[in-house]
Amino acid sequence: MTDTVLFTGTATAVGGRNGHSQTSDGSVSVDLGMPKNGVLDAGKTTPEHLFATGYAACFGSAVEAVAHQKKIDVTGAAVTVAVSLVKGDSGYSLAAKISLKAPALTAQETKEVLEAAHQMCPYSKATRGNIPVELSVG
Repeated sequence: MTDTVLFTGTATAVGGRNGHSQTSDGSVSVDLGMPKNGVLDAGKTTPEHLFATGYAACFGSAVEAVAHQKKIDVTGAAVTVAVSLVKGDSGYSLAAKISLKAPALTAQETKEVLEAAHQMCPYSKATRGNIPVELSVG
């Protein structure tokens, strides 16, 4: 079977972490900044925020797909993704934490959906083996 491209998002950044990034269709246009002492200038965002946003949305769709397969209710489910820029002995890297809160499910059911979604989500597939990803029931 041949892979079929369903959608391509394209963005251009000028000025790196202290510049501006915008998608080719203008749907996203952001000023970027590097936090100083943990504080980010007003009106700016970071690549980690943008990655976390995309990951959370994609993971949320995977949660819904798993719920559909299992015929369970995930109404009101919320996925929170925290992406960290980490500096270590070998330089900079990323780490992620994913939390799933599913009010209609038990903690065990939520854990099962979380783990199954992690196997299905394209962002999880892309990061698997490349960055540490911690899963938790929220």
